[in-house]
Amino acid sequence: MRDSEQQTHVRVMSIDALRGFDMVWIIGGGAIFASLNEVCDCPATAWIKMQLTHVKWEGFRFEDLIMPLFLFIVGVVMPFSFQKRIDRGDSRKKLYLHVIRRTVILFILGMIAQGNLLEYDLSKLHIYSNTLQSIAAGYLIAAILILNLRLNWQIGATAALLLVFWALMALVPVPNHGAGVLTPDENFAIYVDRLILGPFIDGTDPPYTWILSGITFACTVMLGVMAGHLLRWNKSDKVKILGLIAAGVGCLVVGLIWGRWFLIIKHLWTSSFVLYSGGLCYLLLAIFYLVIDVWGLKKWSFGFVVIGANAIAVYMATHLINFRDIGGIFVGGLEKFTGDWFAFIRAVAGFAVVWLILWWMYRKKTFIKI
Repeated sequence: MRDSEQQTHVRVMSIDALRGFDMVWIIGGGAIFASLNEVCDCPATAWIKMQLTHVKWEGFRFEDLIMPLFLFIVGVVMPFSFQKRIDRGDSRKKLYLHVIRRTVILFILGMIAQGNLLEYDLSKLHIYSNTLQSIAAGYLIAAILILNLRLNWQIGATAALLLVFWALMALVPVPNHGAGVLTPDENFAIYVDRLILGPFIDGTDPPYTWILSGITFACTVMLGVMAGHLLRWNKSDKVKILGLIAAGVGCLVVGLIWGRWFLIIKHLWTSSFVLYSGGLCYLLLAIFYLVIDVWGLKKWSFGFVVIGANAIAVYMATHLINFRDIGGIFVGGLEKFTGDWFAFIRAVAGFAVVWLILWWMYRKKTFIKI
């Protein structure tokens, strides 16, 4: 970390709210809005339901923003948390030990959440297959860049990593298929995953790629890091908001243009996908920062803040516990009275169970961090 003399140490509430907003869709918000189509069955609700599903391969929908926004927010927080540790006197060795410890914990939690680690069955194990593991990889690389490079070099390194990933995917030939292949079953990233992970490869269809994509996971985190530097900069709120908007529009434009040659594909986490999704993340942060921290309209965001305060904990909980079934205990008897509305009611009940637990933790100031 450098250039801290130009930066502030004020807590930014909009970051917590945006993290909570992102988690809403992970813990049940998507199911609530998607279920409305069963009631209304109109073009508007059908479009909403479609936006709450992933594209099969190339392209982008709202659902495809949730994971990169998670990584982006991790990056936004890093300049704040690292500078806090430096200011309290942590040595470089202690900082690196913290980074390594957090990386390992995130990776193991990812194996538990989606890699079937607790099945204790090697035939079902996926070593590298979860959002938390992408955060682990991106966080580790981003931490090394932050701790060793000045801001301008951090920007340069991020751009270089995007180009490196493009070069690997476009120029390195896949055996028996040649270079530049970007199909679900044959591309250089999935070739590397199959070569290294073997039978423990990601089990989705089409498969996500992870090992080489760690390069671009780091780029998404670094886009967040740049936003964090901007928010800590000792400049006016107007300058910060304009900076976030400019970065967002710039990333969107470059991502769309680059995407004509290097397709926007979430499963590969292509460089164009990083920029396009990152642009949307910048714009969302600009809106949340403007409304919450500049205009001071904070009450509406309390529900998001409650969720964002324990993001990792609730992420793990919703992967291990079926809260919709728990919610169904309270509303199951309403099915015969509510007809097409029951799916919506059941989804709301499951979400309410999760939120009330998080609200209780927030009231008790119980925050689970790693």
